[in-house]
Order: sequence, then C-alpha cells, then structure tokens
Amino acid sequence: MPNRLAHETSPYLLQHADNPVDWWPWSAEAFEEARKANKPVLLSVGYSSCHWCHVMAHESFEDEATADYLNEHFVSVKVDREERPDVDAVYMEAVQAATGQGGWPMTVFLTPEAEPFYFGTYFPPSPRQGMPSFRQVLEGVRAAWSDRREEVAEVAGKIVRDLAGREISYGDSQAPGEEQLAAALLGLTREYDAQRGGFGGAPKFPPSMVVEFLLRHHARTGAEGALQMAQDTCERMARGGIHDQLGGGFARYSVDRDWVVPHFEKMLYDNALLCRVYAHLWRATGSDLARRVALDTADFMVRELRTAEGGFASALDADSDDGSGKHVEGAYYVWTPEQLREVLGEQDAELAAGYFGVTEEGTFEHGQSVLQLPQQDTVFDADRIESIRRRLLDARALRPAPGRDDKVVAAWNGLAIAALAETGAYFDRPDLVESAVGAADLLVRLHLDEQARLSRTSKDGQVGANAGVLEDYADVAEGFLALASVTGEGVWLDFAGFLLDHVLSRFTGEDGALFDTAADAERLIRRPQDPTDNAVPSGWTAAAGALLSYAAQTGAEPHRAAAEKALGVVKALGPRVPRFVGWGLAVAEAFLDGPREVAVVGPSLTDPATRALHRTALLGNAPGAVVAAGTPGGDELPLLADRILVDGEPTAYVCRHFTCDAPTTDAEALRVALGG
Repeated sequence: MPNRLAHETSPYLLQHADNPVDWWPWSAEAFEEARKANKPVLLSVGYSSCHWCHVMAHESFEDEATADYLNEHFVSVKVDREERPDVDAVYMEAVQAATGQGGWPMTVFLTPEAEPFYFGTYFPPSPRQGMPSFRQVLEGVRAAWSDRREEVAEVAGKIVRDLAGREISYGDSQAPGEEQLAAALLGLTREYDAQRGGFGGAPKFPPSMVVEFLLRHHARTGAEGALQMAQDTCERMARGGIHDQLGGGFARYSVDRDWVVPHFEKMLYDNALLCRVYAHLWRATGSDLARRVALDTADFMVRELRTAEGGFASALDADSDDGSGKHVEGAYYVWTPEQLREVLGEQDAELAAGYFGVTEEGTFEHGQSVLQLPQQDTVFDADRIESIRRRLLDARALRPAPGRDDKVVAAWNGLAIAALAETGAYFDRPDLVESAVGAADLLVRLHLDEQARLSRTSKDGQVGANAGVLEDYADVAEGFLALASVTGEGVWLDFAGFLLDHVLSRFTGEDGALFDTAADAERLIRRPQDPTDNAVPSGWTAAAGALLSYAAQTGAEPHRAAAEKALGVVKALGPRVPRFVGWGLAVAEAFLDGPREVAVVGPSLTDPATRALHRTALLGNAPGAVVAAGTPGGDELPLLADRILVDGEPTAYVCRHFTCDAPTTDAEALRVALGG
C-alpha cells in the first residue's frame, strides 16, 4: 500500500511511495507526529538521479524488517534536495561541520524540534569497510534517544548554536578591483592541470563558471594565459568520456583526472552552463569544436530534456537496464568492440574503435569502453565518421533508456533559457530561441503568481508547493534578461524586474548580504546563506549578475548598488578560493568593464542591416555587455529611449560609465567597440 509520498509531485519522492517505510514529506505535521509519539526523526535527503540513493533505497528502505524497525521507533521524513535546497543546505552544513564530509544520500537524525544530533550519508545493510550497518545506526540512535535524552538534547543544542554562529562576514561592500581579479587568476593558475585541462584532481567537475571568468578576463585584459586555460579545458572535456560523443551533452563529472570515465547522470544545469560557455568560447575564438559542442548540447537539451509543457526536465539517471533486467551505471552509453562489430560490420567497427578509443580491455568496467575522441595524427573521412556516429546512435536508441526526472526546476530552466537564447542567436537557429521562449512562457504561466512570487518546481503542468529560493529568482531573471537581449521583447525585461524587486525586498539583509531563502519563508534552524558557486552559480552571485545586467538595461541605481554590495563577498573569496566563486568573478569582470550598454535601432528587427548590427552586438566579447534592439522611439526597452537613426540607417549606440561613443551604422566599427 502506498505511503504518504504517493501524493507528491517530486519524481524522487514518488520513487519511495511504495516503500514499506511509512514516509512523511517534509512538513509541520511530520514533526508534530514526532512530538506526540516522542520519537526522533530520520531525515533522508537525496535526488532521483543519485546512484547511491537508489542503492540505499533498495538495500534498506525496501526491506520489510528495516522498515518495521523504522516505523516503530522513528518518524521518517524524505526530502528531494532539488525541491528543497534550503532544507538540504542547512543540514548538509551540519553534516560537513560534524564529519568533515558530505554527500547524498544524506542521513540525519533530528529531535522533534528539527535539531540535528547524529549524521551520516550512505549506510550499508551490513557492516562494511569500517562503516556500521544501517540497522546498527538505527539501534544506536534509538538507545541514545531512550537512555541518554539529556545528552542528545545537549548535542543538538550545541550544533544549532554553532550553526547560528556561522553568519557570513564578507568584508566590505565593494566589488573586487584589478588586484583581486589578478590574484584570483594567479590562484587558478596554481590549481590548473596543464596536462589534462581543468582544475584539481579526481573527481573532476566541469568548471563552467570558472571558464566564463577566464573568457571575460581575457576579453577585458588580453591575458593570453586565461584564454589558454579556458580553451584547453573545454577541448579536453569535449574529447573526453564526460561528453556524450554520440548524443551530445555532458555527464555530471569525471571520476578520473583525464575526463575518461564519467558519473553518467546528465543534469540540466550542467548542460545549460556548458552550452553557454562553449557558445561564448566560439564567440571569442571561432573554434569549430566549440561551435559543434554548443549546438550538440543545445540539441541534446531540447531533444531529451524538454517536457510536454515546454519546460526542461531536471536530469537523466546514471543507471539503466543492461538488457538483462539489472540496472547498471553507464549501461546505456558504453561499448565493446564486439558490439561495434554487430552494428557496423568489421571494417567500420575497426575504424570506430580507433576513432572513439574503444579497446579490447576497455576503459570502463567488464571490457566496456566509454566513447572519447583521443588526440591522434590520423586523418579520418568525415562523411564515414558521421555515418558511423549516426548508426551507433540509432543502435543505442534501441537500448533501455535511463530514467528521466521530469521535475521542472525554475532556476535550472532559467539557466537553460539563457543558453538556448544566446546559442540560437549566435548560430542562426531560431528553433533554439523558440525553445527558450517556450520554457520562459511556462515559468510565467505556471511558476509565477500574481505578486511575481516564484514556485521552485512543477511536474506534468502541476506546480509544486515549495517556494522559490534566491537562485530561482536570480537564474530566471538571468534567462529573461538574455531573452530580452536576443528577441528585443521588453516584456522579458519587465518580468526580470519583478523578480529582482523580490531579491531586493525579501532576500537582502540590512548590510547588503544575501540569503538563500526569503525573509518570509519557512523558518528552519538557520537561514541558509551560501555565496560559493558549486554545481551551479550560488543564488548570491547569480543575483549579483542579474542585478548588474538589469541596472545596465534600465539605469536602475538601487539594483546596481545592490550588485556592487553583493560582489563584496567575491572581493573576499576570489583571491582565496577562486575555483568556488567562478560566477562571482565573471560578474566582477562585467562590473569592472562597465558593463557596456548597446542599443541597436532600425526600421525592424527583420531588416537585414538591423539584424547585422544586432547580431554583431550579441557577438561582442565585452564582459557582460547588455543589448537592446528595436525601432526608434520604441518604449519596450529603456536603452532605446531617444535613439535615432543616423542618416536614415540602422544605428548602434555603445555606452559605459555614463559616457557614450559616437553612434555607428557600421557593423565592423561596432565589433571593434565591443572587443570583437
């Protein structure tokens, strides 16, 4: 019989709806039940494409004996971290502070007041490699709750006090200057893997936001080393197994330093960020590889992640059926030489093995290989390779596909909207821009209420109950601002303004610091506040970027002042931990450059000469430049006010720091003015 999770919209929670565990969703009622029954709370946090979450679910939560013990002695609460990043952040901070590490599944034991007192991540069904079994943990926690309640209360109280004392002090409220950005670049150089691209050792995550900083730093200063790190990292990732060589798109991370073996789940946010950064790399260098990867990644998102309602699903699982009924990580993506021969025949299989790095011993498990594009001197026949790629992709499509998390997350859709809008504009792909508009329409229709308050998630056209957090407001505003620049439609600028007004009024502290949850949001044991960029831009740095762009588009001084104050944290963190504040550094580059404001006016946006100027403006490398395009006297976009045609010709205006260049009707002159 299904438990309480059967009524939820989260695919992750629905995966647990038939568990024998009597799960509760995160709710006041669950903690009231714990108080009434005098039981501790088991909080289990994960997400639908998390491999070890599935393992622990199968081993423990589907086990009748374990479920009986949990149901008798605990109130069990299941949380999808993608739906409730605030709950996840607060307790993950406690887990990391207590154990020095964290991850998912996250297992936390709480008092009925939601105060944590014991922590862990994955627990096996029997003791293993120094880890206690999950049953041993449950019995230990139950004994402590029954026999040493005062000690439990003392530990919980101390943890909550320690967390409360971790308020962020971020120095002054000024944006970084030349000195801090140069120090950040030096720090990145020290951590750069010159042999393989990327930063640090294994596991290696795609450093999209750091690459964006490097591209902007090069555009502003001409630093060749910054461009080289960006180019080499992007090339190594594009050639590695982390990049799907057949279907496009990127996996979450590489388990090795060489980008060979990925953790196979594909997340919307990674692909949105990488699509945009490869498009920007092409804009800076004209690289054919960057162009192909940007378009392949955009096409992957539209083909495999777009939902029936026009939004974008969160993720594809790492695991899938290997053909024998067993779910195995990477089964959908890996190949043996024998499988190549079955699909391609002897000669083409030999060519494909050489081209994609498929070996008899394998680069993954059980003699299987992840497809790569190793650097080699051989010249390959492009048409024959394309035929091979197409046949392998068709054959792969017959395999059982990985599961898809159909949940639409507002923030990640904002990132996808920005990526698709720009990629579509750069490469003359109006279909990609239309996909971006479709997702933006869905967010406005379904996720925004009459007060322009955002809901974080929806699924199958049904909006979720969870309020948007700072990253939702900031990333959706970022997507809308990109759409306004690309389409010339002022409505997207208006919607971005509504969202950013909430950032100023509900997410900003008295000193200009930003919080991840609104002032009127559900009270947790601590109000989460994390300025570091990890898998996605932090809400803090994303808000700084969107506020800065909006101010450049509208002249809104409160928004620019708020952006500058928010960048104070980048001034503090950039020189010390540049890898973990990449988006913040990219925004700081835009702040230092202006950012430049470009207005293009012409008889219509479909007029060829106007289109040429508009496209040139969008392709400018000046960090964070904003673009407004429309007709003279149009009131859709504030930057177009009082802009007139020069000699009756479509005209571009470039301004920054309250001064403007002479208007130009020449696309080449505009390109030079924007660092093209």
